[in-house]
Amino acid sequence: MGIKAIACELPATICVPLSRWSIPEVAQRARQSGLVAKISDTTVWRWLNEDAIKPWQHRSWIFPRDPAFAVKAGRILDLYEKIWEGQPLHEDEFVLSTDEKTSIQARARIHPTLPPQSGSAMKVEHEYKRCGAWSYLAAMDVHRAKFFGRCEQTSGIAPFGRLVDQVMNQSPYREARRVFWIMDNGTSHRGERCVKRLQEKYSRLIPVHGPVHASWLNQIEIYFSILQRKALTPNDLPSLEAARDRILSFQRYYESISSPFEWKFTRRDLDALLSRIKFDLLSPCRKAS
Repeated sequence: MGIKAIACELPATICVPLSRWSIPEVAQRARQSGLVAKISDTTVWRWLNEDAIKPWQHRSWIFPRDPAFAVKAGRILDLYEKIWEGQPLHEDEFVLSTDEKTSIQARARIHPTLPPQSGSAMKVEHEYKRCGAWSYLAAMDVHRAKFFGRCEQTSGIAPFGRLVDQVMNQSPYREARRVFWIMDNGTSHRGERCVKRLQEKYSRLIPVHGPVHASWLNQIEIYFSILQRKALTPNDLPSLEAARDRILSFQRYYESISSPFEWKFTRRDLDALLSRIKFDLLSPCRKAS
């Protein structure tokens, strides 16, 4: 067993009570196992760095457990490329990405926030008073960078229906040939009941549900991340009304400066990723040298 093999082994598999290795621990393990009599931490780091092995780091992930993952994800990726069932979309067909960002709190700080100064960062009081929270329901036209949203007391079927009405009753969606709505499997818009409910009201609306645990496929999540970083952090909002005004004002501001996201992950990338995951899980353990 070499240094790199030790680093690529989970400590728990050899009854070492660690969750992950550090450089000194890899060196210690090498000495204890009799692999080397002496070795420095610097040498261990250099050898591991040759193959970009970093056992002290970790990343969370979820294995695709939806049996139709490839089919559902592929449909969404095709829509981002303006394709549906192998055919290009028409000019009067649109693709929207939608979801809810729940529990956006209004936190009134006990003392006023102090602006940044030379040599001093902005100062935000740690203590605050809770003034309530909004559920922000939003949709974005992925090819036009148009944003639609509303703040509701709660999420749910009725609030989501109001968002759909807000979009579908205005041009160009009111006159569109088809409007595809990409959504997750949240309780507000889950399954065949959702499809039936929406299409009974808007026959040209096509709900497109993503796979379970695949929010990274939904472009609205990128916008939610931008909203959180740019408008809601730090959170110093004295009332629910102030929180609503901040959210909706940012939506209008961001739309005025934004362009469609440059989405580069395609169905071809998805097929390669799923093949690689399958190979890694089914292939024998590969020993590091």
